[in-house]
Amino acid sequence: MNYVNLGKTGVQVSQLCFGTMSFGAEADEHMSGRMFHRCRGAGINFFDCADAYGKGTAETILGRLLNGCRDDIVLTTKVFEALSNDVNDRGLSRRHIVAAVEASLKRLNTDRIDIYFAHKFDPHTDMEQILYAFEDLVRAGKIIYTAVSNWAAYQIATALGISRKERIAEFQCIQPMYNLAKRQAEVELLPLAQAENLAVVPYGPLGGGLLTGKYGVGRKPEAGRLVDVGFYSKRYSLDQYYETADRFAAHAKQRGVSPATLGVAWVMTHPAVTAPIIGARNLEQLEASLAAAKLEMTPEWREEITALSPAPPPATDRLEETYHSGTI
Repeated sequence: MNYVNLGKTGVQVSQLCFGTMSFGAEADEHMSGRMFHRCRGAGINFFDCADAYGKGTAETILGRLLNGCRDDIVLTTKVFEALSNDVNDRGLSRRHIVAAVEASLKRLNTDRIDIYFAHKFDPHTDMEQILYAFEDLVRAGKIIYTAVSNWAAYQIATALGISRKERIAEFQCIQPMYNLAKRQAEVELLPLAQAENLAVVPYGPLGGGLLTGKYGVGRKPEAGRLVDVGFYSKRYSLDQYYETADRFAAHAKQRGVSPATLGVAWVMTHPAVTAPIIGARNLEQLEASLAAAKLEMTPEWREEITALSPAPPPATDRLEETYHSGTI
């Protein structure tokens, strides 16, 4: 396992991050433990969680697994989603952030969270209030670095500007969706991260299973996230995604590589990416993703894979000039 810089923090993280969304859901506590220890054996020191995963269950399981190795782990969790029916138990108000971080610390059985993500953007809360709430938690030592998931580039840039003006903690990491079928992050998020030296920890490198070879045009397994989970089936509802999946699966077969391994490796080798988040329900799924760390992908091979899916238009949508300049 190789280790890379987490943006400009000076922290070293494994080139793969393990996501614990399956803990207590598709994976029971026993299987969660087996996957955690397999990741540790492979050299992974970077684990991603959220209070919303199983409404705290994933944090609780991960907290027990951290016993005895907490100081060796770079730990993340997130705040935004509701864990109860309380009308104020959601969003990014200072009130909710303060309550949520205390609950996460207790479930994770730790005194600090290394990277604390705003899980989504909150249009109902003043951004300065969000940033100062995070700043207070940094000063209190309850979180080390602040971060965002699922924010647009302009929202992140606005926040960075406010933080610099106010001289308070800046976001150090972003967590966008990114895979061969969903490449919107390439337009503004990844260039912003490169310009600001932000760590990028993308989720969904396999598209919820889309890019594992099990899906294609008119082809789906009997069970899986894209079949069983409503928001996943909506997220990947367009025909073009399944056409990409077919082309990708054929390419992986031709190369003699597991599609899951290849999908993770493609994301991992983008120059803006720090560490893709891999997830699994069992050890078999995990092994395919772990193998990406040992796959040697040349720039030429990556370009060949990239050509299997439609490129998103550039931010200014001036395609004619972009093509003529030779940058596409």
